[in-house]
Amino acid sequence: MGKFVITKRKNGEFQFNLQARNGEIILTSEGYTTSLGCRLGIMSVREHSSEIANFHNWDADNGEFYFTLNADNGEPIGVSQMYDTAQGRAKGIQSVMENGQFDQVEDLT
Repeated sequence: MGKFVITKRKNGEFQFNLQARNGEIILTSEGYTTSLGCRLGIMSVREHSSEIANFHNWDADNGEFYFTLNADNGEPIGVSQMYDTAQGRAKGIQSVMENGQFDQVEDLT
């Protein structure tokens, strides 16, 4: 079962990571000034991760691949890790679609 893990950045902002069943981080949020904002971001992942149209593929300048999960307004909710191949990126999207629906939240703040 996947889970969301909330942590604090060095600058005091809150962020969440979505972890797959194997513990691998598959999506990382932006920084939030409040814990509530971070939890609302998690709710947005749950709302938007079931629709493939909310995922956007990107190619990095170094030849790697990544994706963002975007809200209805086009703003990114989270960004993936870097993948060596487009196929790896596609598997990452599938993992977010599967794991983004879980309710488990671990707050490490």
